[in-house]
Amino acid sequence: MQQVTINNAYIRLTTLDYGAIIQEILVADKNGNPHNCAVGFEAAEDYKTDHRFLGACVGRFAGRISKGHFNIGNTSYPIYEHDGVHLHGGQKGFGRRFWKLLDHSDEKKPHVTYQYKSPHLEEGYPGNLIVTVTYQLLENTLKILHQATTDLPTVVNLTNHTYFRLDNAATQNEQILQIRSDKRLLTDEKLLPTGEIVSVENTAFDFREPKKIGDLRLDTPYVVIPSEETLAVVHSPRSGIQLSVRSDQPALVVFTPPDLPAICFETQNFPDAPNQPSFPSCLLLPGETYRNESFFTFHLVP
Repeated sequence: MQQVTINNAYIRLTTLDYGAIIQEILVADKNGNPHNCAVGFEAAEDYKTDHRFLGACVGRFAGRISKGHFNIGNTSYPIYEHDGVHLHGGQKGFGRRFWKLLDHSDEKKPHVTYQYKSPHLEEGYPGNLIVTVTYQLLENTLKILHQATTDLPTVVNLTNHTYFRLDNAATQNEQILQIRSDKRLLTDEKLLPTGEIVSVENTAFDFREPKKIGDLRLDTPYVVIPSEETLAVVHSPRSGIQLSVRSDQPALVVFTPPDLPAICFETQNFPDAPNQPSFPSCLLLPGETYRNESFFTFHLVP
């Protein structure tokens, strides 16, 4: 595996060509000590047996798809499923493929760009898809830009799957979370969207005002308005590190795993959009360019 490290005065970022994985995000805590905000492995080879998608670019379709197929026009495309769920692009997806390092620089605006060419019908998806992901450091912000083009109509939904760990506590319970969303997608027992959008008011999913995560474990698609405004903020009083998230995507999947003291912010389209006609379209046509532009900003807060 090829490892690339870029840095500026605020962030040191290490990535891998396998899965376009973010292996390490080093920032200073309130005591001035470097802290790795990305859960991962020290040995790059360990990612080959990882099934959590740690730090990876996931696709062609991030999140869950139901029914074991989707339709484009009059054509049905079967896709891999396990217990009725297709997750994060299938059996391997983009997070378990080797990407090509296209470009990297450690100068004024440090960045690294990877490319992956997904052949027609890989994991069942139509079209030859050319995907790039660029990680760029803009002062105290990590910008992630996903782009894709296709030669046949296909469905695309890409995101980064970094597990952010802002301190060394045994749980994330004491961290303060705010999610600026008043609606979420209702999901069933398999975490597949039912198609219904519901209010978070008077529920445990309401994080419109900052509060401790506590023992609630989220795996929840929030409906957001794509904008330059902050969509979510998480803060660790223990380390003083605060992370804010913004994106041009219509959904923010917030995941707090039960067995890791971490939190994922998956900026993306609605899960199961290929089989939910009322959801925002995930269809990409030849001549178009798919884009997902997201920003992760680190601050120190007393």
